[in-house]
Amino acid sequence: MKRSTDRILTTHAGSLPRPDDLRELVTAKASGEPYDQARFASRVRSAVGEVVQQQRQSGVDVLNDGEFGKSNFSNYARERLSGFEERAVKPGEAHRIGISGRDVQEFPEYFVEHGGFAGTSVTGASINRRLIGARNERTELVCSGPLKYIGQAEIQRDIENFKAALQGASPADVFLPAVAPGTIEHWLINDHYPSDEAYLAAIADAMHEEYKAITDAGFILQIDDPDLPDAWQMHPEMSVADYRRFAELRIDALNHALRDLPEDQVRLHVCWGSYHGPHKHDIPLKDIVDIVLKVRARAYSVEAGNPRHEHEWKVWKGTKLPEGKILIPGVVGHSSDFIEHPELVAERLVRFAEIVGRENVIGGTDCGLGGRVGHPSIVWAKLQALAEGAELASEELWG
Repeated sequence: MKRSTDRILTTHAGSLPRPDDLRELVTAKASGEPYDQARFASRVRSAVGEVVQQQRQSGVDVLNDGEFGKSNFSNYARERLSGFEERAVKPGEAHRIGISGRDVQEFPEYFVEHGGFAGTSVTGASINRRLIGARNERTELVCSGPLKYIGQAEIQRDIENFKAALQGASPADVFLPAVAPGTIEHWLINDHYPSDEAYLAAIADAMHEEYKAITDAGFILQIDDPDLPDAWQMHPEMSVADYRRFAELRIDALNHALRDLPEDQVRLHVCWGSYHGPHKHDIPLKDIVDIVLKVRARAYSVEAGNPRHEHEWKVWKGTKLPEGKILIPGVVGHSSDFIEHPELVAERLVRFAEIVGRENVIGGTDCGLGGRVGHPSIVWAKLQALAEGAELASEELWG
């Protein structure tokens, strides 16, 4: 994994805007509707080529495939793991509350008015609902049998499409995201394994195959684990001590899934959920930062640029970044359609560099930007601001 040895490198958290025609195909596939499989495969491949070029043109150094072949976390697991079934859920009987659970208790009228997930923009209900299409309101995915990884063809397609897109390109680094066992477990109900520990171990053993395929292909593996912080909202009955025990169990499972993989090819992304809403009751970074740093990864991508969490740069003044590790603070975000000024981006990057060392900082985004801001053109303008801000920060840090 490249470090910022002579300038601040830039990257992002994963999801990028899909072309309209591809979005329609992905939605049809995820919803179980008829779709042209050959057209889908061809369009994913060409769109990955396009998004690689767009990232390069925006000045991003560490690229990915835009996550174009996937729809959302629950569908992702449904396509790549066996042992699940979809079950009808009566109103009020769902096993999981959303990632805004604690906020809902204080601001119920707001969430009623804005569609349950504060869906006033493209971020809202259409992005964040946890299951499939219009059926999401009435169904849950349930683990009803032994888990097995069945996504070999899907991950090889992702790898081959990305390799084809990289022909002739020379980025600083490249990565492919995959979902953490704890995030899969949070959204897919266990009705088969005797305990949380056994269920998490089964998910970890299954996902290990996908993780290994990514690192074997020579890519950086990004572990997406938004539910490490945001499950705090989902469990309002827990104290901080309770939640820390809950989170550590899931990090143990993640490290089990990462066994035998080269740490230098692993980075972790955590966030407090991408929904647009209050976020008043997000758990503070200081309460979980030591748990985050237990993950067997070289780099840690953490939200740091939005109104609820920007102040937490101070946490790193009292938390030593372990030797050899890299911090990827989010310095542009998804929470607003405002395009960050490059000078603000530079200011944020210099702040982190002065604490953890300039070579240990890569500029990133708070969360995946695809579909979470008002228009794709805003996404690309934000990434351009990131690159320009990193250049300004580099001038200040290196002279």
